Amino acid sequence: MIKGIRQMTPFSIVLLAISFVMSISQSMMTTAYPILMRSFSVNAAAVQWLTTGFMVMMTLVMPLSPWLLDNISLRKLLNIIVGIFLTGTLLAMVTPNFGGIIVGRLLEGLAVGINFPIFQSVILENTPDQKRGVTMGVVGLVMGSALAVGPILSGIILQWGTWRLLFAFFFIVLLALILILQTKIDNLHTLNPSKFDFWSAIMLVGFGGVLYAISIIPSVGKTWNWGEWILLLLVSLAVLAFFVYRQLKLQEPFLDLSVFGYHGYLPAMLLTGISYSGLITATVLMPLFYQRIFGLAPLWSGLLMVPAAVFLSLLNPRAGALLNKIGLKNLVYIGTTMMILGYILLSTLGTHSIWIGLLAAMSLEGGNAFIMMPAVTAANNVLPDKLVPHGTAIITTMRQVIGSASIVVATILITDFNKTLSYGAALSSTTTWFILIPLLGLLLATRIKAKK
Repeated sequence: MIKGIRQMTPFSIVLLAISFVMSISQSMMTTAYPILMRSFSVNAAAVQWLTTGFMVMMTLVMPLSPWLLDNISLRKLLNIIVGIFLTGTLLAMVTPNFGGIIVGRLLEGLAVGINFPIFQSVILENTPDQKRGVTMGVVGLVMGSALAVGPILSGIILQWGTWRLLFAFFFIVLLALILILQTKIDNLHTLNPSKFDFWSAIMLVGFGGVLYAISIIPSVGKTWNWGEWILLLLVSLAVLAFFVYRQLKLQEPFLDLSVFGYHGYLPAMLLTGISYSGLITATVLMPLFYQRIFGLAPLWSGLLMVPAAVFLSLLNPRAGALLNKIGLKNLVYIGTTMMILGYILLSTLGTHSIWIGLLAAMSLEGGNAFIMMPAVTAANNVLPDKLVPHGTAIITTMRQVIGSASIVVATILITDFNKTLSYGAALSSTTTWFILIPLLGLLLATRIKAKK
């Protein structure tokens, strides 16, 4: 890991530090749900919007990143992104009502959604091909560890402070970072100014609509009926279809879909989604095992996620280094095998021992290290430099959709199984079905050329 950090440019390290802090916010709110429900007298469906709204906004703006990167200098763009995040955080911290927190989280999601593809694109563009594996392994620390660190950090803060302290912490740390690191921000990306296509921008609502439709599936039949849900999904898909058609016709597309014509890009993109699915379901399912089955407090539940997060952090740079040696195909075999082992442990012995659950979480998150960032690297290595921002934007958008769908599927399965089974048996049955995801990854690996 240290070697990977040393070979990065100072500006890449700046991007990594800022992105890490912003990434933590993606998963930090779940621990605060019960406190916010009591403080504002809102139900679980309402408080869930703090995460759902964040993720929808992220997905909505991710495809904007290539245009922003080509038309706004990096220094200005990074300051705008951080400024939006700080504005949302400050609003959420001081607001007297729940609606203010929702708006604050939407602004945070907007900033994170723009930042994720941009910081990966810039780092890839400024790293030689032979060093990209190790460098993106370090970047994997941001993408993976931050998800696990969010609930842990929020659990610790909430143990001794109020929910407002959560937002205060992120505001102070990020403000200090952006002020201290101003001199390290370089305009490394070559601008390629183009006209802003408003119709394409408006049609991006289709991405948000699809993600929102996926996220509310558990509510269909309660607050939504199936007719309304189908209409929402069809309209969103229709808007997306028009978006795709317009990109194919534009001389300078908002999002260049020609990346799909490069051999190896599509399977690698899908593999990042599969690996992210394993990571995000681990961060959702493991606290349920720890709290609902073994009766642990949220703080201890969060702390038990630390070993898996550390394991992921240690493996990410090593997996990146192995990419150039054994190729993506063999890495996927290793990663999917670890994920299958993790799900088997949870489905058979997960309710018997906390330590089995701990090993399963480490296996799931460790498997992610061998797939996600190596697949991102491999996907972008087949693209010319000018298409890297577009390829990265598509990967991050699709990864978000697949990850969100995985959470929804897990929620539906747990709820359905729990109607006839105990909660522990419902969790075990759900993890059994999730074995299909890494099995799909194994099938995709067959479409990847072996390294010669």
